[in-house]
Amino acid sequence: MQNKKYWIWLSKIDLNPEKIKKCLEKYTPEDIWNLKEETNKFFTKEEINKIKNINYRKDLELHEQYLLKHKIELITIKDKEYPEKLKQIDNPPICLYVLGNKQILGQKSIAIVGSRGCSDYGKTVSQAFSYLLAKNNIVVVSGLAKGIDGAAHIGTLQAKGKTIAVIGTGIDLVYPKENKDLMEQIVENGGTIISEYPLGTKPDKQNFPRRNRIIAGLSDGVLVIEAREKSGALITVDYALEQGKNIYAVPRKYYKQNVKTELMNC
Repeated sequence: MQNKKYWIWLSKIDLNPEKIKKCLEKYTPEDIWNLKEETNKFFTKEEINKIKNINYRKDLELHEQYLLKHKIELITIKDKEYPEKLKQIDNPPICLYVLGNKQILGQKSIAIVGSRGCSDYGKTVSQAFSYLLAKNNIVVVSGLAKGIDGAAHIGTLQAKGKTIAVIGTGIDLVYPKENKDLMEQIVENGGTIISEYPLGTKPDKQNFPRRNRIIAGLSDGVLVIEAREKSGALITVDYALEQGKNIYAVPRKYYKQNVKTELMNC
């Protein structure tokens, strides 16, 4: 990919992804950087001020060096490696920072989402489903959060399967910090960590609902376990419904043996 610095710069600016996507159908990130007259028509005055902001143009070479040193790939919406599933959603991310096995981004997958403060039963069910999905060569997608997410990644690893963690921070940060080892295990075992956020992005509250459209977009269906009202998991469900995906839910009194029996019959 040429002119990587312009894509890194573009990923740092908070602009509407759909608007950027339309602009990029005719123009390059370098054209936007240079604010040619033709590209200006896509943006409001406020957005043009953001594009001109010198702070977004700092340290781009350092970002490039960090990506190279830590084997993080930057996949743009113009690259052939960009997941076809994400091209079909509203507001697809313009850039993806990818650590690990990018080949699994287009494979058959199920997202498992639910409460951070889940019960022991919820964790057991999440691990059981992810384990058996992985044994059936299905990639498990989740968000690397505490609770159901972490259990889904762990169950997949126990089955020696592949899992994708979509995070709401820069890929150079680990959130929550206690999942650092889990993040490393995911990559070491052929899984993937991805983020649309540039390096250094902190775990701001608004990042996580936004990243949930990517969890839904990469998946062929979404399994919900112990999601609370108005939770991030249900935001993922809303995105998945908009995208025409199947939604599955585990009844509260559904026992682990039943989970195993039914999945083994899939």
